[in-house]
Amino acid sequence: MRKNTLFLVIMLTFALGSCKKSDPVTTDPTTGNRPNILLIIADDIGIEATPGYSIGAIKPSMPNLQKLAATGITFDNAWAYPVCSPTRASILTGRYGYRTEVLNATNAAQISTTETSIQKYLDANTANAYSHAVIGKWHLSNSALNPGQMGVGYYAGLLKGALTDYNEWPLVENEQETTYQGYCTTKFTDLAIDWIKQQNKPWFCWLAYTAPHTPFHLPPTGLHSQGALPNNQASIDANPTPYFMAMTESIDFEIGRLLNSISPDELENALIIFLGDNGSHRQVIQAPYAATQAKGTLYQGGIHVPLIVSGKGVSRAGERESSLISTTDFFATIAEIAGVPLPTYQDSYSFQPLLTSNTTGTRIYNYSEVLTTSSADKSGYAIRNTQYKLIVFDSGQKQLYDLVNDPYEKNDLTEGGVLTTEQSTALAELENKAGEIRK
Repeated sequence: MRKNTLFLVIMLTFALGSCKKSDPVTTDPTTGNRPNILLIIADDIGIEATPGYSIGAIKPSMPNLQKLAATGITFDNAWAYPVCSPTRASILTGRYGYRTEVLNATNAAQISTTETSIQKYLDANTANAYSHAVIGKWHLSNSALNPGQMGVGYYAGLLKGALTDYNEWPLVENEQETTYQGYCTTKFTDLAIDWIKQQNKPWFCWLAYTAPHTPFHLPPTGLHSQGALPNNQASIDANPTPYFMAMTESIDFEIGRLLNSISPDELENALIIFLGDNGSHRQVIQAPYAATQAKGTLYQGGIHVPLIVSGKGVSRAGERESSLISTTDFFATIAEIAGVPLPTYQDSYSFQPLLTSNTTGTRIYNYSEVLTTSSADKSGYAIRNTQYKLIVFDSGQKQLYDLVNDPYEKNDLTEGGVLTTEQSTALAELENKAGEIRK
């Protein structure tokens, strides 16, 4: 009997050990083994210019991003804002723009210090378990407000919005501004590499590239595969697309350099998120989108953005996910990845469960908005469910689209004057939900 009992104990121990080895990777806040988090934001790139998405005749070469997609999840229904500042504010706070009052990239692009940032939230709810940094483009304040006032542990990069020259630009680090001589995309990567190497606890690095935002130009040789393009303004103006592609490829090159600089153990314990902050510029957006449906607009070409998530905690390798995702959702998702149970927060719904399970996301409606002071026909909001999308402009004009049968918004259902019962029901549903959101 004793021999049999001993044999059973040994076999049971072996079996339990085997099961443990095959368990999927998950975040366990009780173990203290919190994952590193790398959020990479590209500036002005839509799905038509991103590998892995079916539309767009011309694609940049992005082998590092494609490798992340092959080992992770490509999201097919992620919405941002039409311009960059509201998108960044929504990530930072988990709140819609009408709440934060960050609604455009000019006169309504100032974040309030009364807002709770994701960095502040992590500090308060993980007992300061994370080091955190924002590196690169900030564009949520003028020079009077430094990201440190929002609880960001370390900031270095471009405090304001666009550059006039990628090789000579105002670098802000430790609240000191200097004129930096050197390629912006490379410098941002250098700063991220240096900061990550200095960390001795779990880290959250928000890396926001300015590329491929205008001005379109030719990046340094070696950062792209577009060849020896003419480097003069007349050539760029005549055909900006290859320059846009070269700038996008430079991001991918630098992503590869960054990932190669991280130690294998740290990288194995890192979740990596890649996001476009809004759609492509009208000068380079590709069919089936029109130039009138690009960055700055509430059409799909302006707000439907690439989102790829890979690394620690992602067990769905090479899969696609159709659930609705908003950039506000990054707040709750990052908190849960960091070990803080937070399925919902303000306007944020965690999509962490989707990283391991092919289930349905909790978000039922996607919402976006923009304030365009120059035209009430462009300013307004958009809301969608799984099939229908409603755009309401500040002028009072409404447009309704069936995104299942008309994904590129060629047929405004309200133009015919007569809606089907299903379409009328969808219109009323979306109007009511928008009223609830904006109350």
